[in-house]
Amino acid sequence: MRTFIKWLLRIVFVLVLAALVIGLWQREQITRLLAVNSLFTEEKIVQNFSNMDAAFLTVPVPRGDGPTAELPYGPDAVLPPQVADWAEARDVTALVVLKDGQIVHESYYKGTAPEDLRISWSVAKSYLSALFGVLLQEGAIASLDDPVTRYAPALVGGAYDGASIRNVLNMASGVTFDEDYLDQSSDINRMGRVLALGGSMDEFAAGISETFTNAGEMWKYVSIDTHVLSMVVRGATGRPIAALLSEKVIAPMGLEQTPYYLTDGFGTAFVLGGLNLTTRDYARMGQMFLQNGRYNGVQIVPEDWVAASTVPSAPTAVGAIGYGYQWWIPQGAVDGEFMARGIYGQYVYVNRTRGVVIATNAADRRFRDEGVSAQNIAIFRAIADNI
Repeated sequence: MRTFIKWLLRIVFVLVLAALVIGLWQREQITRLLAVNSLFTEEKIVQNFSNMDAAFLTVPVPRGDGPTAELPYGPDAVLPPQVADWAEARDVTALVVLKDGQIVHESYYKGTAPEDLRISWSVAKSYLSALFGVLLQEGAIASLDDPVTRYAPALVGGAYDGASIRNVLNMASGVTFDEDYLDQSSDINRMGRVLALGGSMDEFAAGISETFTNAGEMWKYVSIDTHVLSMVVRGATGRPIAALLSEKVIAPMGLEQTPYYLTDGFGTAFVLGGLNLTTRDYARMGQMFLQNGRYNGVQIVPEDWVAASTVPSAPTAVGAIGYGYQWWIPQGAVDGEFMARGIYGQYVYVNRTRGVVIATNAADRRFRDEGVSAQNIAIFRAIADNI
């Protein structure tokens, strides 16, 4: 009996030791997976959105050694009275308003601060679009009508085989991808787990095999399209996105702080939603696009690319919101009105006619409720019309 007990205790000891070893080995992966599972919980979402580097792998996007571009303060704007109620209802964490290149309103909420580097979510897509325009002008990418497989051969034989770069820029790839954030088994949530556990985003994209229509025929918002664009860029240049974006876009802008990307386990930037900047620096991006790609004394993004990417060119349904090259065009837009936007209430809104840029961050867990997007745009327009 004693021999049996000793034998049993030894087995238990070995199993516990093995569990500890495996636990230590996988501690980072487990921590990131737990972070994903609690990322959007009510009690953590605000802090998480300003501290994404605490839970995910990251890579810096160097701001360069140049001085910070001046972003002067102008006369304080009197905002419409409904803005206060909107900010509370939509769990806004930051609001920066520019008029003619000057800050006329700046406010931070829920214990956040101006120095916070806030997650962009899909606002990051518009940054990649800006980089794309630069590389197209430089000749690294020959034509938007090239198939994506020309630069990303790993996609041959998958769902993206046959799609052009233009199709993917327009979110008209025809690829089947479930973007339901509330369904844990959806493609977007499976992709999130790949990111959290250090898997390969490239392999995930290459593994998508189904389409619902021919490329170019129909618009459907598919976030993985933006990752495919990054595969095209990396294939065309042989360089990582963070280094390219830093050199071509970020460093010339003279930002206040060094941004960073979330990455997968191979150091590949999470371009479809993983960029983190201060809200003032998001506003600088909007001001650059308001000024047709010129900022900090230099033409950073080609003027013709700014014009082409911020008008509705995607095959969206009649009467629906417009979409360009990774930029949104609101319904009923005036000339020069467009925006970058991300889940949970991230926006960079540009109204060129009014000379207004609005950058806002939020932790709005009800961002998908009916009427919320229209309400946000209505608030932006009210601000632009009243300052």
